[in-house]
Amino acid sequence: MALHGVLTALSLYLIYASTSVHSAMDPYKALGIILNPNGTLTRLNKPPQSPPSPDPTLSTPVLSKDLTVNQSKNTWVRIYLPHKALDNPPYSNSKLPLIVFYHGGGFIFDSAASTYFHNFCVNVVNQTQSLVVSVDYRLAPEHRLPAAFEDSVEALHWIKTSNDPWLTRHADYSRCYLMGESAGGNIAYNVGLRAAAKLYQIEPLKIQGLILIQPFFGGTKRTPSEMRLAEDGTLPLAITDLLWNLSLPRGANRDYKYSNPMAKGGAKVLNRIRVLGWSVEVFGCEGDPLVDREKELVELLHRKGVSVEGKFYEGGRHGIFVGDPSMSQKVYDFIRSLH
Repeated sequence: MALHGVLTALSLYLIYASTSVHSAMDPYKALGIILNPNGTLTRLNKPPQSPPSPDPTLSTPVLSKDLTVNQSKNTWVRIYLPHKALDNPPYSNSKLPLIVFYHGGGFIFDSAASTYFHNFCVNVVNQTQSLVVSVDYRLAPEHRLPAAFEDSVEALHWIKTSNDPWLTRHADYSRCYLMGESAGGNIAYNVGLRAAAKLYQIEPLKIQGLILIQPFFGGTKRTPSEMRLAEDGTLPLAITDLLWNLSLPRGANRDYKYSNPMAKGGAKVLNRIRVLGWSVEVFGCEGDPLVDREKELVELLHRKGVSVEGKFYEGGRHGIFVGDPSMSQKVYDFIRSLH
């Protein structure tokens, strides 16, 4: 949910907000959306899209292709594979870590084809020699939560049963990580909770951990960082409040379990994640209004005995770990450390 090189739909509001008073900002106008009487959105600005690059005869270092997960829901995945992996025999000791990625966009924007996230996944694969499966899930408010969680869990089931040779020949199912940015970080966390509760259903996939990049969480009580950055130039409170209003189940507030991981003392299944030995990595920065919520999550996981590390950096903004190459490098370096 940020601006770097290309404009994502969510950050188009910067153009409007730069000439407006934040306190009087119309978040619908700022985001370029119209809420229709039937509950759907008209999205006035479509973010740039990138096609896959499946042709192995081309010299691109990373190949990618799109495959359908559920035709009735119009859900699909984009798979990314290092080109040189095709030249290596698929022995068990040469298979690649599997990273399942969930894109951001406030639950209402973007897709696995959005250039912003496509380029990030290409760089992850090129820098870390991993295999990435980027999940395209249904968007709110047309499909409110938990639709995105359900689609993302379904993608795990699809991966384990797929006969696609990129997966069967090159993915190490015993080294699977769930990774997401912003809303995608929220999805990775909630998918992790669901997967931990029913591990046998996704075998032979073995999740080793979660990589949460500035995960999008909320709550009815404002945190100090939200108050300090209430009129932030990247993600003001007026925008985050609207995103939750459009994505949560009707009648739910920001303390609902999908948005607030601290609700009711945290999910009981976290104890199972502790027993399983999963690791959780949380990336954040002090210039992000969500940083205090991310720190609260790290503290919760610590209390539950989960192996967790928070990497928090000075300055920055929301979206910087995807939009800024120097900060993206911190994510790539961490993924390499998992190999």
